[in-house]
Amino acid sequence: MSEYPKIPTVYARDPATNYRTMIVGEFATPELEYLQNNIWEFTEKVDGTNIRVMFKEGMITIGGKNDNSDIPEFLRAKLNEMFLPLHAAFVSQFNDAEVCLYGEGYGAKIQKVGVNYRRDQSFVLFDIRIGYWWLQRKDVDEIAEKLGLQSVPVIGEGTLHDMIRKVKVGFNSCWGDFLSEGIVARPKVELMARNGKRIITKIKHKDFLPPEK
Repeated sequence: MSEYPKIPTVYARDPATNYRTMIVGEFATPELEYLQNNIWEFTEKVDGTNIRVMFKEGMITIGGKNDNSDIPEFLRAKLNEMFLPLHAAFVSQFNDAEVCLYGEGYGAKIQKVGVNYRRDQSFVLFDIRIGYWWLQRKDVDEIAEKLGLQSVPVIGEGTLHDMIRKVKVGFNSCWGDFLSEGIVARPKVELMARNGKRIITKIKHKDFLPPEK
């Protein structure tokens, strides 16, 4: 089942620095530039590892970002513990539809800051695709609640400029007293570009810091 589309940083990357820094003020796509003053919905970006929970032909399969991605055994064990008992709930919720739950495996031993989120591992949901349809945020949250899952927190809304200012200054994560990785922003109404890709963007606090050597 499809891997999650790559989310472009709001500003273009600078080829002169091997794309390690942004060209501040130059939007990554024409769509972002056109929609910069519209109202976007902001969710906290979680620093973890991409996970797909796929439901097809009545079976639940757990995968990484793509079909070649490895999942650490300790995380796979946790995901199996979380999702395999939900088979009946998946059948009841989705019937015979082809579904993919996209989320982040996060917590201790996942990324440098993982232990700041929690001392074990878990999964947080950020998107659901049923067939060719991306669900609206309220529907993602509703399904998460029915399945007993956590979904990424909505932390506000505003223009892309509001998002950029907030992340540049930095703000505490909803998970505790530590700096959030950043924001993922979606238009209040789901939109697609001419090439059929979703219009979605992100920005990380570290994008405003000097690149690591």
